[in-house]
This record gives sequence, C-alpha cells and structure tokens, in this order.
Amino acid sequence: MKTSFTSLIICAMFLSVSYTAQAQIAVESPIKQVKIAGYVGERIDDCIEHRVKAQDVEHLVEPFRHRTEGGRWQSEFWGKWVQGAIASYRYNRDPELYEIIRRSVDGMISTQTAEGYIGNYKEEDQLKQWDVWGRKYTCLGLVAWYDLSGEKRALEAACRVLDHLMTQVGPTSQSKRGIASTGNYRGMASCSILEPVVYIYNRTKQAKYLDFAHHIASEMNSADGGPELISKALADVPVAQRFPHPKTWFSRENGMKAYEMMSCYVGLLELYKITGKEEYLEATKRTVRSIIDTEINIAGSGAAFECWFGGKERQTLPAYHTMETCVTFTWMQICDRLLSLTGNALLADEIERTMYNALMASFKGDASQISKYSPLEGWRAPGEEQCGMHINCCNANGPRAFALVPQAMYRVVDNTILVNLYAQSEATMEVGQKRKTQVQLVQNTTYPEGQTIEIEVNPKRESNFQVALRIPAWCDLEHVSVEVNGLSEKVAMHGWHIITRDWRAGDKITLNLDMRGRVETLNHCQAVVRGPVVLARDSRFGDGYVDETLTIPSKDGYVELKPVSKPDFAWMAFSVDAVQGTDMEGNGKPVPVKLCDFGSAGNTWSKSDRYRVWLPQTLNVMHTPYTPYNIP
Repeated sequence: MKTSFTSLIICAMFLSVSYTAQAQIAVESPIKQVKIAGYVGERIDDCIEHRVKAQDVEHLVEPFRHRTEGGRWQSEFWGKWVQGAIASYRYNRDPELYEIIRRSVDGMISTQTAEGYIGNYKEEDQLKQWDVWGRKYTCLGLVAWYDLSGEKRALEAACRVLDHLMTQVGPTSQSKRGIASTGNYRGMASCSILEPVVYIYNRTKQAKYLDFAHHIASEMNSADGGPELISKALADVPVAQRFPHPKTWFSRENGMKAYEMMSCYVGLLELYKITGKEEYLEATKRTVRSIIDTEINIAGSGAAFECWFGGKERQTLPAYHTMETCVTFTWMQICDRLLSLTGNALLADEIERTMYNALMASFKGDASQISKYSPLEGWRAPGEEQCGMHINCCNANGPRAFALVPQAMYRVVDNTILVNLYAQSEATMEVGQKRKTQVQLVQNTTYPEGQTIEIEVNPKRESNFQVALRIPAWCDLEHVSVEVNGLSEKVAMHGWHIITRDWRAGDKITLNLDMRGRVETLNHCQAVVRGPVVLARDSRFGDGYVDETLTIPSKDGYVELKPVSKPDFAWMAFSVDAVQGTDMEGNGKPVPVKLCDFGSAGNTWSKSDRYRVWLPQTLNVMHTPYTPYNIP
C-alpha cells in the first residue's frame, strides 16, 4: 500500500487543532508521564542501565581541561551523552542518574575559560574542523540541564559560550566572518549550532541571540561555499545531488553529510517556531520528503559513509558503512519535530519503522554497546574508539534515540490526544486549552507481535475531547477495524482516525491493524515485512545458506507467515514458504524458510552469525521480459 507524503499531510486538516508558530518554546509538556513495558520498554530500560549510567562521565569531561586539540571531535561526546541522560531521567526519574548528571555538569562548567570558551581546541585552531560543532553540543547539554534543574549558572555558562563565539564569527565579530565558512561539510557542522542559539534566545529574550540565529540561517543558504539548504530544498533538489560528488569524501566540499544536514534543519524548525518564516518550514518539509523518497531504506535509516547517496534504490547492494546510528537518531528526531508542527501521520509511520528496525538492530543483544553501523546484511560490529577515547559518536548518541521513543509516543494539542506509537504502556496527560482534564491512557497489547491494541481511556472526570489513532500507511484499510466500547467505527483513510465523544473512565478503544506478511521487491531481490517490522534470515536458524537465491510466492504482494518457536536470540520468529536455489529438475516446491525480526538478526555481533534482509530472487526468464539492469 503506497500513500504519498502530501496526501497524509491532508489528514492533519481533519484535526480541530492548529499547528502554527509559537512564541515560547520552553513550556511545560501536557504529557506528564509515559511508561513503556514489553520488548520496547525493556530495551529502553537496558539502554539507560547499561549505556547511560555505565558511562565513565569523567572520561568525557577530561579533554575540556586541556584544550590541546586541532582537528578531532572529542568535544561532542559529553553533550550527546548528557542529553540522552537527561531525557532518560525525565523518563524514569532515577535519583542516582540525576546525581551522575549533576556531577558531570559541574565538571563541564569548571572548564570554562575567562573568555567563556568551553571546548578542547587550541586557541589558534578554534573555529576549525569540529570546534563549533562541539560547542553546539555543550550548549545543548547545558540548556537541557537548566530546563531540568533550574540551575541558572548552567544557562549563564551556555550564554557565555555563545557570547565568546560571537566575538569570533558573525556580524558583531571583529572579523565579520560568516559562520558557514568555518568547520566541515560546507559549514553544516558549524551552522547546526542554530538549535541551541534559538533555545538560549527563548530563555533569555536577549535580541543579540536572535540576531545571531538570523545570521546562521542566512549562512545556511549561502551560495558562497555554503550548504544552500533553503534554496536547493525549495528547488526540490534531491539531498544526494545538491553538490558534485566530492573528490575527497570527508572534506569541506562534501555537501551530502546526512547527520549534519538534518541537524541544521532541526535548528531551522526551531527558528520557524519563533519567526513563522514559512520558507524555513517548507525547506525542511521538502528535504524530509526527498529523504523519504530517495534515501530511507526498508529498515528506516540510510546513508553510507555517513552521507546521502541515493540509497533507497540501491539498498539491495552490499555497501560499506551503512545506517550510521547517529543518522538513525537524527532521522527520528527531525521526523518528531516536524510531526509536532504539521500533524502529518506519515512522520509517525517513519519513527515507528526506524524504532522497530534500525534502532533495535543497533543495540547489541546483551545491551553492552550500540553499533556504529547496522547494514542490511552481513554482521554487525562495534564501532572504533574515536579521538583517542574509549567511546565513539554512536555509543554517545544512540541513547538519545531510545529516550526519544516515550517522548514521541503521544502528542496533546488543545483538546486532541494523538496516539503516535503503539506499545504496551501507560501514560498520564492533561487535555484542553487550559489543561483542565487529566487523562490516563493504558495500552494493553502485544503489538507488533499481535494485531490488537486495546486502549483504556480514563479521564479523571467525564469530559469531551478527541483521541486520534494513527492508521499506518502500510495497512490495507479493509483489514483495519476500530471499536469503541464494542461499537464499530468506519475507518475511512490512512493517517488519523478521530474519535470525539464524552469520555468516561473505563472507556475502551480496540484497534486491529493489518499484520499480514508483505513481500517487497527491488532489483531482483525480495524482503518480507510484517506490520512495521522487517524480517531477516539468520544463520543461527540452521535452515540453509542465508545468501542463497530463492523465490517467495505471494498473492497480491501478501504472503502467509507461520509463527515458529522463538529461539533465544529472537524477539519474533516466523517461517515463509519459498522455492530455494536454481535447480528446477527436482520438485521445485516451496519449503519453509525461517525469519526473525531485523532487530534480533545478528545481535551477537559475531562474524559466525550472518543475517540478510534482501533475499536474492532467482530469475525465471519465462516470466521476466528483458529490461536494462543497472543499480549503481
């Protein structure tokens, strides 16, 4: 089932809510608590316990005390970790974690120079390479701690970091140097500091920070060696084609760096919330549409060697360094930010797909590490230790993706609760323009193992409001049903199904989604998807060579999946009937081939355990007329 990006935007029009620019960002959320159980909840808890709390935080602070660097990116690690830690604390309210965060912030602030600099670059090398990028992460971490703790000295420290930077670049600096002329990837790494600049303006209301934000946005569109992020987006230039293929890949001339590009658009969205300048929102929407159309693969991530490369149509090819976890997180992040502004349910579909596939695949089965890359075939492995430290970018950044899941699960806009994600969970929220009604939602479900999601709606008092259920684009509407207290409702479209009524405690919504197996075909390969979950062969099943050719017979794109006993390594396991190999002299009949969820495939990170998503389809020339075939 294919549904366009544009058509699902229209679904937001059916909500009696307004997604317009807001003057104030740092406001208390109407979502008071979310607690997720089941497989997803266990993985989130594992990440907090074994990645976030287990981190040697002093090791992350130490480089800032020396300021001897000239080109590397140690200064991003603390800011990434602390944002994931703070979001994790907001989720589980662990006092031990709070204390770990507090001590780390104290350590960071203690490194600030008299000029206001917090970083690890030598003075003569400041503004080069990853220096401004690192300052971005420091500011993001300090602002996040201020919002959590109320400690003004953290906000003051972040302001001093920006004040110092503005003496070096921008219209008030002595050099008048544009920020896009600094750092890597046509200035995108440096320009991504727009996000915390906007946050600091929101919290101080000092005009100099808004002026600096406008300077950065202008530089993002600079045609004088800059990334031209607005003009090329508005011209619908695909993200992998915005600049010539670079002669040197990891260089300033490369304008396709996925993570940094999306980080810049996150900042533009935050600036749009203040200014209402439509070109910021429109450029981001068109870029996200380009990424969906040309880059995001079946598992919900993309990029190779950390850059856009037209990966959607080339995803069946084995490629080096695909699906960096930093790209995976930032894709979820930008979809979540845009979802909150547009109400486009397709963005929630994307978050769900990424969460259940690329994100879960990045996390080692024993919860000890997060992979740097998660290819669609082969085996996963730990990323290298970077910058002379015992950590890398993805182990620092990955926890932010797990902590984003409970944040993205629901939205409350005026009198409407949007249920974005489905999983066994409980949530408490306040509904209405003045948040007068407290509502508890309880999801009872084994989804996506099962097809049924029961949602108990428990307002503290009887009240009229809307509950909007996301109907995924992959569902055949004829196989979707919704009941409220046992009474059926007609599901007319993908996107949002709106239920408006006087709700009483104990009211129950029952949603059944289309969980039939679907066969995707691309470049003479086949893959099997069930609901939002991608399935894969895994050598640990011991049922044949995972790279052999086969053909999966299907009817109208659907195939029967038979549950099998789950092995210890898998969350889900099924068999599908397939004709194996190239020999038709035998009986040529289908035999069962076992599949598990992609997140579990290869989760030992051992080269002896091989997995594969895209299964090479045996060519039958009697049924396949000749067509030119050129994937690369």
